[in-house]
Amino acid sequence: MTKLKLATIADDKPVKITVELPAALHRDLVKYAEILGRETGRPSADPSRLIAPMLERFIATDRGFAKAKKEQA
Repeated sequence: MTKLKLATIADDKPVKITVELPAALHRDLVKYAEILGRETGRPSADPSRLIAPMLERFIATDRGFAKAKKEQA
């Protein structure tokens, strides 16, 4: 079994934004969604729904950001 950084995707009220992604990144998101679907036994998630949890995970594990955020508080 593959160890992915994302597990389930929370169903939360979203804020809509528009972003442009490089084609290679979009292909990776599509592939990630396929693998996540296989790992969780659910249908593939919409790749755009992966962006928020990935950003949340990135920010949560960025020590430099945590330190700077703590210093500003």
